[in-house]
Parts: sequence; C-alpha cells; structure tokens
Amino acid sequence: MSAEWMPGQPRPAHLDGFDYGDFGFDPLELGTVPENLEWFKESELIQCRWAMLAVPGILFPEALGLGNWVQAQSWAAVPCGQANYLGQPVPWGMLPTILVIELLSIALVEHRRSMEKDPEKRKYPGGAFDPLGFLKDPKKLEEYKLKEIKNGRLALLAFVRFCVQQSAYPGTSPLENLADPWHKNIGDIFIPFN
Repeated sequence: MSAEWMPGQPRPAHLDGFDYGDFGFDPLELGTVPENLEWFKESELIQCRWAMLAVPGILFPEALGLGNWVQAQSWAAVPCGQANYLGQPVPWGMLPTILVIELLSIALVEHRRSMEKDPEKRKYPGGAFDPLGFLKDPKKLEEYKLKEIKNGRLALLAFVRFCVQQSAYPGTSPLENLADPWHKNIGDIFIPFN
C-alpha cells in the first residue's frame, strides 16, 4: 500500500490509514510504539486546536488596528507593566498574576482531561465542549474530525510561518508581510535583491 502523502513511497506498517488525517506520513518512524502513536495523535489534535485559536487571534486584532502580536507583550518587559487587551487596561494585568492564572487554569483543564481513560473521549469530550451538537450525528462527526485535523495542520503551518517571518524581520507582523510580500519575506534573507 502506498503512502498518500508521497506517491510511490510505501506506507509504514504502523499507519493503517484508518485514523483521521493518516496519510502515511512518519518518515522518522516515531509512531512505531502503539502507546506513543496514540499519544502523538492526541497531542497533535490539541496543538492543532491551539493553533486554530492562535492564528485568528494574531490576525484579527491587527486587522482591527489594535496592534500586532509581536508588540503585544511589550508591557511585560517594563517593571510593573500593565497588560492591555484590545487597547483597554486589564485590572489584574501584572505579569505574575497573569502567569498564575494561566498556570492554574491550564493545569485544571489538563488534569480533568487526563482523568479520562477513553482516548476518544479525551480527544472529543463533547458536553460543554460541543455546544452546537456536532458529536450527535455520527456520520457528520467523521467528516468534522477529518476537517478539524486538516485545518489544524494548516493553522500550525501558518503559525510557524508567522514565527519564521518574525525571526527574519523582527517587529513585522503577518499583515505587514501580506501588504508587501515581495520585500518583507524570508526570501530576502537568503536571496537579497538589491
């Protein structure tokens, strides 16, 4: 059986093609241990969800003229700096307070998720996390799972692109690059056109 991600390549034996988004891509054979493979799938899905939240969270505030993601954390470098959210000061916006709130909230969510023994329930918990009832229709659910992983992978690539562009041109934002893609891109670093 051929891998879908690269025609002519043999599909790894541990990837059977029955999981969502399984196109036979594992060139380093990291998923040969079944327990690791399940953990990788779950981790990828969680990271995809974070990326799908991050990419619009980076683009929309800048599109609305509220600053870019690169300079958003500049308040943290100032002693006793005050956090702003969409141009408004956050009442509890001191860095130590924000770090404690984030640490506790993420720890609580991850602890509750890790208590679930069923891997499918850990990945797709439903309940409050499914307010539109997508998990109720099994036929549609299969389609949504594939769409979620594909869109998540695209969001991961978009976020990596934002980070690479920021490294190449410190201080520039994704929309600045989009406005002038021929002069503010990674290609100028490697192939300067003067």
